[in-house]
Amino acid sequence: MRYIDPHIHCYSRTTDDYEAMYLAGVRAVVEPSFWLGQPRTSAGTFRDYFHSILEFERARAADFGITHRCTMGLNPKESNNEALAEEVLDMLPEFLDQHGVVAVGELGFDEITAAEEKALRVQIEMAVARDMPILVHTPHRDKARGAILLMDILEEMGVSPDKAIIDHSTEETTKAILDRGFWAGHTVYPQTKLTPERFANIYQEFGIERMLLNSSADWGKADPLLVVKSVALLEHRGADPATLQRLVWDNPIEFFGAERMDLPANGEAFDPVAANATHSSLRKDFAQ
Repeated sequence: MRYIDPHIHCYSRTTDDYEAMYLAGVRAVVEPSFWLGQPRTSAGTFRDYFHSILEFERARAADFGITHRCTMGLNPKESNNEALAEEVLDMLPEFLDQHGVVAVGELGFDEITAAEEKALRVQIEMAVARDMPILVHTPHRDKARGAILLMDILEEMGVSPDKAIIDHSTEETTKAILDRGFWAGHTVYPQTKLTPERFANIYQEFGIERMLLNSSADWGKADPLLVVKSVALLEHRGADPATLQRLVWDNPIEFFGAERMDLPANGEAFDPVAANATHSSLRKDFAQ
């Protein structure tokens, strides 16, 4: 079984995680730009972070045989600092057009404020102008209302539902998302999102059409192998392995687009020298 984790924050993971992911069958990841846990106070810190996930993380993953792609966007939580948000939104277009950027995101709502909606709409316009997919973050609180409002805004702004994934979906939102033609992303994450068992129940009800499964592993209590473990649970429950392979490989490629993902035909070449080095400075071929 080959896996793509379509939402994982590798910036906050260790090389041990990369090695474990490779050994478990993960061959590609998509890393959305996100909140780092502490408020950033200047646009320059965003610029450095965007370069890090675009260049350094791609090289670090490749050292372990994993293809790394990313999405770029101003996350909703930091949209509430409106002066800083304007500076970040001004710089964002130069990153959206880089190779390896497969969507605009993650966008959406945190507290569902006017400032969050303003930044959301600006970035949707950027995505529409580039015909790029959009990765949407649903709020942790008031999720159902937030998901409905996000879909209303996307439709109002002319986004085709098949171009947007409404992520961090749970039992209270999946049906509404699929009924309106959007992709539904499901995050298996200890304590705050879905357990493998809860996702298995969703899978049994809705199947795999326009469905994605991710770990969203970050700096919190997270597990970068939860996509693999969830599939193992589904197999144990009798799910068809070929169907599961479509869920964790074909579906992410279909959503982001094979051309944008640009996965190496034979996978990334595992580089044991670079992987055993203290960092990935040996790899210079990713900077563009």
